[in-house]
Amino acid sequence: MFPQNQYPPIVRLKPAGHRSAIKIVLAVVAALIAALLGLIVLFLIGVETGPVGLLIGLITATLPVPIYLVLALWIDRYESEPFWMLATAFFWGALVAVFIAFLFNTISSIMVALMTDSTKAGEAFGAVISAPVVEESAKAFILFVFFFAKRDEFDGVVDGIVYAAMAGLGFAMTENIQYYGRAAQEAGQGLTGVFILRGTIAPFSHPLFTSLTGIGLGLARQSRNTFVKIVTPVLGLLTAIALHSIWNGSIVVFGGAGFLIAYVLIMVPAFVIILIVILLALRREGQIVREYLLPDFQQGFFTQDEYNRFCTIRGRIGSNFNAFSRGGWETWRASRQLNQTASELAFHRSRVSRGISVADALEREAAYQMALRDLLQKLR
Repeated sequence: MFPQNQYPPIVRLKPAGHRSAIKIVLAVVAALIAALLGLIVLFLIGVETGPVGLLIGLITATLPVPIYLVLALWIDRYESEPFWMLATAFFWGALVAVFIAFLFNTISSIMVALMTDSTKAGEAFGAVISAPVVEESAKAFILFVFFFAKRDEFDGVVDGIVYAAMAGLGFAMTENIQYYGRAAQEAGQGLTGVFILRGTIAPFSHPLFTSLTGIGLGLARQSRNTFVKIVTPVLGLLTAIALHSIWNGSIVVFGGAGFLIAYVLIMVPAFVIILIVILLALRREGQIVREYLLPDFQQGFFTQDEYNRFCTIRGRIGSNFNAFSRGGWETWRASRQLNQTASELAFHRSRVSRGISVADALEREAAYQMALRDLLQKLR
């Protein structure tokens, strides 16, 4: 925090060149491995559905994804997460988690079928037991990586839900390629029915399940209690597995009637609960911004109007709209950047106050202050 008219020097928060080069190489290698696994999954789907079915499934599954992504990202109103982390979560779900699930679900289903001499028993085990455990664990892995490795970008429940939604949407997209491809082999009506079921009635099932793990990790990040930090991530993952199992089991055991009952009595209430959790989490984030930017306002760094806009979603949307109508695209971008930087400063201070180790804490504080000063001068 710096008094009015006393600004920090420009600070560049960049890693050393050697360290940065190693990270780039590792990232490229990881991306290539993920792409290879994704291609293997597409090849296996193509073997099952044929090239025409694969193409139809690919197109049908990917077309609505941008809409789902926009809806999921809208949740992150105060501090938008880094694009590379969002993309990593999405492609982890779409490429790596799907490969892991395909491999282990297939093996477990075949083993049970051989032991019971029943193909139906193997399929039921794969859907009700193996799929929930393997798929939720595979999707959750990237959330746990972010939780432990990117402590400065995983602040609470909202972040957990957003990362979970990205991984879940990626997983659902690739999984739908298989379902749509299978349906395309039948009459066109079959494809239409599957698309309505998976694309419109229950498009957020995978993001919903994985969000429970994200909520558990988010609660752990927000808490200072050791018991909560240990229990809530595990409880979140187990709840995700259980809900996934109940959802699959309702269809396997009771067919269409079971699907309708589970949808009305379980999925809809669960979705409503998640929305309530999101609203409460956004309210908490607004309180963090209000609390940790208050000293700057009291020092005269922000005006009353600017401070009020930072602290509410409505105020931020209004300021962005006014910036666009006043100065066009560039002014709108500057307004968005101002809101984002103000949030990053507030959340940075919150992390420091909770004892979360942040590298170069003072330098980051200074850099955020300098960026805010420049943006405020531009917009004023």
